[in-house]
Amino acid sequence: MIERVGCWLSNKNLPLVTIGVCVRNASSTIYEAIESIISQDYPHELMEVIFVDDGSEDETVSIIKEYALKMDMRTKIFHHKWKGLGASRNVVIRNADGKYIIWIDGDMVISKNFVTMLVNFMEKNRDVAIAKGKHGLIKTKSLAAFLENVLFIIYDYEESDGIPRRLPGTGGSIYRIEAIKKVGGFNSNLKGVGEDQDIAQRIKLAGWRIKKASAVFYERHRNTWKGLWKEYYWWGQGMYETLRKHPRLIKIYKMLPLVGLLTGIIYSVKAYRILGKTKVFLLPIHFVFKFSAWCLGFLDSFLNS
Repeated sequence: MIERVGCWLSNKNLPLVTIGVCVRNASSTIYEAIESIISQDYPHELMEVIFVDDGSEDETVSIIKEYALKMDMRTKIFHHKWKGLGASRNVVIRNADGKYIIWIDGDMVISKNFVTMLVNFMEKNRDVAIAKGKHGLIKTKSLAAFLENVLFIIYDYEESDGIPRRLPGTGGSIYRIEAIKKVGGFNSNLKGVGEDQDIAQRIKLAGWRIKKASAVFYERHRNTWKGLWKEYYWWGQGMYETLRKHPRLIKIYKMLPLVGLLTGIIYSVKAYRILGKTKVFLLPIHFVFKFSAWCLGFLDSFLNS
């Protein structure tokens, strides 16, 4: 089902940008994501927002519809029964009119100049297919969410030269639609996670460059240990299918709890140097916890394949 709301204007000096928002059960955070899109300083007549609700069972769709009526940019809303992230992202691609797609997750908040900075970066780097923004440190009272946020801050610090050490996720990234279409879009069979790693790998193998950009976004991570466990168990399940297609994508031994412990120790020192907060020394426990969930999820998919 599709609904269209808003106005449509043209401007020959700047490219049209599609904001792709694929969500499921995001009612507690989606309003912040939409408000940050509305506040962008990029010309609103050159932005379109495509929402794809992947079978939400909460108030996500109602919130999206309510906000869409207030948005001064072209808006398209799709909602269907659960199909997974790969299929949902392809809905955005099929209906996008922009030169670029910027993927915004339902638990993200983007800085006011986020779209402007990413578009300028892509216009100056015509051989780049994907550019990932960098994480900002968001305020939270949850220790689990804080430590998870710190992890991504460290990743960005390690990639401050603009060269990614790992394939980027979709959230907070800008994609050149030309590159997406040349590799055949996302894999609709990947219903869990891993659809972003899969397409990034195919785009990279097709000869395009992947870079880091300095545009800042904020992400609300799971604020309970139970929620974090469920997320990484799900990640482990989803990555099994992705690694069957791309066995060199990551080294499985790097996700073992013991490796997580050692990595956490190293990262806690780095984090303290960057942030100066003593609670970052709990990162080793955080890593062991997450990697244990990842391994069990991966094993679950392996045994049931």
